[in-house]
Amino acid sequence: MTITTTTALCLLAGAVLTGCGSGGTGEDRSAGDILDEANATMRKLDSVTVDITNRTTRGSTVTSHLVTDLDSRCRSRTTWAGGSALEQIRLGTTDYVRPNRAYLQKWKNNPGLTSEQKLWVKTPVDPASTGDGLTSCERPFDSFGTARKGGSTRVGGTKAVELIVTDKADKEGTYTFYVADEGKPYLLRTVYESGAQHTTTSFSGFDEPLDIRPPKPAEVLSVGD
Repeated sequence: MTITTTTALCLLAGAVLTGCGSGGTGEDRSAGDILDEANATMRKLDSVTVDITNRTTRGSTVTSHLVTDLDSRCRSRTTWAGGSALEQIRLGTTDYVRPNRAYLQKWKNNPGLTSEQKLWVKTPVDPASTGDGLTSCERPFDSFGTARKGGSTRVGGTKAVELIVTDKADKEGTYTFYVADEGKPYLLRTVYESGAQHTTTSFSGFDEPLDIRPPKPAEVLSVGD
């Protein structure tokens, strides 16, 4: 079944379908319905923590840790194999970016740098810039492709239902979504697998208070500097 919103169906069925609306991922509900509700729940969050691990068949691994309000405030750290790391704080229209020594040596071709790098670079956010390596605080929680139910499992101690999604736009890849089957229908984890890579994205810290602040002034360089 193609994933679509099912508000009209729920209204027509009324209380007969216990899976409609809030209150669990009942067995009478389709995979598309469950995933739609999970995505809608995630879009309403005030904060969430996102951890991503991406591995390729070439042996390279990239991990990222993001805490975000899903709008304009977030903090992230991306780490590459070999120890390169890039930290970022986004506060509205301002980015603070801090690469470590290994990052500068590898990506900025600065092998002469021997001491650890502790300064942040302050720069305005440019909404028109894409592919600059910086993280957006926003995340799309949109349904796509065709979903079918897998089995039941547990993710971090929470009972979850497994949903397997394929998409015509990516014939070689398969997505597996794990949706909480108790409490609120949070999206707990997604796994993407293809012939070239394996990506796991985990979600936690739902609606936890955010403490995202700018660096100390003595640790900040402006773009002009």
